[in-house]
Amino acid sequence: MAPPEEVSGYKREGRIMRYQITGKQIDIGEALQTHVQTELGSVLEKYSQRPTDATVIFSKAAHQFVCEAVVHLSSGLNAAAKGHATEIYAAFDACSEKMDKQLRRYKRRLKDHHKDRTEPVEFLGASSYILAHDGGDDAAEPETLQPIIVAEMETKIPSLSVGEAVMQMELAGAPVLVFRNEKKDGVNVVYRRDDGNIGWIDP
Repeated sequence: MAPPEEVSGYKREGRIMRYQITGKQIDIGEALQTHVQTELGSVLEKYSQRPTDATVIFSKAAHQFVCEAVVHLSSGLNAAAKGHATEIYAAFDACSEKMDKQLRRYKRRLKDHHKDRTEPVEFLGASSYILAHDGGDDAAEPETLQPIIVAEMETKIPSLSVGEAVMQMELAGAPVLVFRNEKKDGVNVVYRRDDGNIGWIDP
């Protein structure tokens, strides 16, 4: 595995944006790092109101290269995108285009969010588990309903308004988001319904 490369990006308001560029079992050269900084930096310059950090991970899946990018906005929200292509540069370009589209959609609301939220988003610590697959329809009946835990990880639950939660889910390209409702001080869920609308669960 190639070691992570942490490189500086463009400057805003006297501060330097930081990138962490990682190749999973593939080498990433200086030319690709420069391309990432230039192209992604120009996208973020248009939409980000404060300096941010960005993590970009390149990997290989069968015959395609995969590029995953996560941008951490200083308000606490994150934007994420993924691109696939047979060429590594094209994979990044596809990822960058998706990031641009997501940020462009929320350009005005991100500006309002920057002005209205004086404090960064708070996060609650939580545990996240991966449960073993039950084998599907053709599998034998399980002997117990007790799930088998494959892995346990730490995760963070953001404290947001419902509107912020929907925006965060869209920016991250996620189908569902668990969050703490700031106004009601309880855990809520927003998710994308099959009909295209957004569902909101408030226990």
